[in-house]
Amino acid sequence: MSRFSVQEPFLAAVVTGVALSRAGLPGAVVHLERALALFDSLGLHDDPLYLECAIFVTLTLIRPHEARLKYAGYVDRLSFDPVARARLLAMIGLGDAWAGNLVRGQAEMLEARDLALQAGRPDVQAEVTSWLIKCEALRGDLSSSAAHLAEARTLAARNGSAWVAGHIVEGSATLHFAQGDTEAWVAMLELMVAGGMGVDSGLTFEYRWELATHHALHGSLSTAARLLDGVPPAPVFLPGGPAMAAWRSWIEAPDDEQRMHEFESVLPELTRPAERLPRARMAWLLGAHHGRRGRRAPAVRLLEAACAGYAAIGAGGMLALTEADLLGVTGGRPSYTPPPPLASKPGEAALTGAEIRVAVAVADGLSNREAAERLFVSVKTVEFHLGNIFRKLDVRNRTELARRRDTL
Repeated sequence: MSRFSVQEPFLAAVVTGVALSRAGLPGAVVHLERALALFDSLGLHDDPLYLECAIFVTLTLIRPHEARLKYAGYVDRLSFDPVARARLLAMIGLGDAWAGNLVRGQAEMLEARDLALQAGRPDVQAEVTSWLIKCEALRGDLSSSAAHLAEARTLAARNGSAWVAGHIVEGSATLHFAQGDTEAWVAMLELMVAGGMGVDSGLTFEYRWELATHHALHGSLSTAARLLDGVPPAPVFLPGGPAMAAWRSWIEAPDDEQRMHEFESVLPELTRPAERLPRARMAWLLGAHHGRRGRRAPAVRLLEAACAGYAAIGAGGMLALTEADLLGVTGGRPSYTPPPPLASKPGEAALTGAEIRVAVAVADGLSNREAAERLFVSVKTVEFHLGNIFRKLDVRNRTELARRRDTL
């Protein structure tokens, strides 16, 4: 390591920082920050390996919102082979999704998956696809999520990847939840808690707290207590960390209105991009329980806040479930029926969610650059999806696509 540190100071800092971080040991942040400083000072942005390591370090520091800001320009401007570009796009897309930009993240990861597929790299395809499972489940694209779950499992088995297998488990749990299969979701939580999953995303505590909440709300306070017994407080730097102590206090006495109020009062402290999703989830949990106890005003307040939070980040799957609880409290009925999906020509797969969004933007008369700005993706991403759209719909140009605007 001493020789390696002299020859490759950037990579040595990356390896040391990531290893310390995964082991939960002190000093990790110092090495990770040093790695990012070296990346800039040594001008390593034109090498795909160094660029991938820099993005990985940024994600390890739980600053996913910085991935696009700092590195997307390099990926767009530099010429990389398809496999390197696929990995880099996927990691930036993962950062987008984690930071609460699910629409943009999904589009980037879909492009990365297609690049890996075209390059004949099932290992990269497996990794990217395993990330898509959770993103699409959160988005409400359940059929795509289920298809990518099956695909990722097959590819992971072919390549023998424990790394991908772990992401598949986490994605599968989210899909079960989005499908409304609570029993399967609880089983997956038990598996993840027992295996200590969630270290990479800082969700180790959140998974345990979710499982304990489920048992507490279903009358098994002793099981909830066992899950929390001896577990140290969640560090405040993790996503949702500032609210974890109040959440834990509520789990111990779920019908205590004062504890519910204290939990709600700390939610405004969750202001980081990576906390947009957990903040909406915590508001949903509290609002739904107020509703079950007949406390209509706080239930509506919190469930509306959760719906707004999910809508803001593009989490349509979670929004639909939360709205169902809200409608149960208000007695209302949804007034909007989504249109049927756009039909593709015989023999072609249906348009993906990302392709539908590009098709709508272009059919609205936007240029590729304008569509990219609306969807928060690169112009290259729009061009890539537009080629697939023309082929799948058997249209020759933008004018023909615009004529089909009402069916998009």
